[in-house]
Amino acid sequence: MKLAYREFGAGKPLIILHGLFGQSDNWNTLAKNFAEMGFHVFTLDQRNHGLSPHSDEWNYDVMADDLFEFIQDHHLIEPVLLGHSMGAKTVLFFENKYPHVASKLIIADMAAGAYPAHHQTVLAALHAVNFDEAKTRKEAEAAMNSLLEDFGTKQFLLKNIYWKENERMDWRFNLDVISRLYDEIRVAAPMFTSPVKTLLITGANSNYVNEEDKKDFQSRFSTIEMVSISGAGHWVHAEKPKEFFETVLGFITN
Repeated sequence: MKLAYREFGAGKPLIILHGLFGQSDNWNTLAKNFAEMGFHVFTLDQRNHGLSPHSDEWNYDVMADDLFEFIQDHHLIEPVLLGHSMGAKTVLFFENKYPHVASKLIIADMAAGAYPAHHQTVLAALHAVNFDEAKTRKEAEAAMNSLLEDFGTKQFLLKNIYWKENERMDWRFNLDVISRLYDEIRVAAPMFTSPVKTLLITGANSNYVNEEDKKDFQSRFSTIEMVSISGAGHWVHAEKPKEFFETVLGFITN
């Protein structure tokens, strides 16, 4: 699949993959900052997200294939791969399936193991929005309010609303397929070992990566650094962008 993307700067290639319900422009500011430091940055919309095509096939295998196709199409040599949450799991599947392609990996707040279902409230809130009735983002937010209280999460999701046609809005992500195939993105990455230099960044206030997960990473990667960013939760790059930027930059420039 040909993925939509944004491109910044010139130099060593750095590819950034967003998480579930995200899109490439969530990373615009950080991408520009990395570009200013001499990197050729690509922020990708994964399939069924952002401006990339919608598909009835959605799992980490095909998302890893999409990433490999992108690297080939753009003739990128030894790119650095940075993924957050679902994007990080895509990176792990990619490294298993396409070893010796990436030069370095950055895994942002995601374990390699399987996760229990934990997006039911978000999915219910998204399905509560009826775009036959909701004609503004405020009206869409109001439909979500009874199911989803967290303001930050709602604002993150509402960024995905666009005008699909005159006087009708819709979600940019493929909500039907994401809902139907949600279990596909809860799975564990296959067991593999890799010599690629890897950085695991976690939010100190996040529960996505525990001590057992860290041991699992150490068994997979012979060279791995682990950094916990104080005061950050799961959206570590958005909550502590300066600290996140400096941590990644230190890793990819050494």
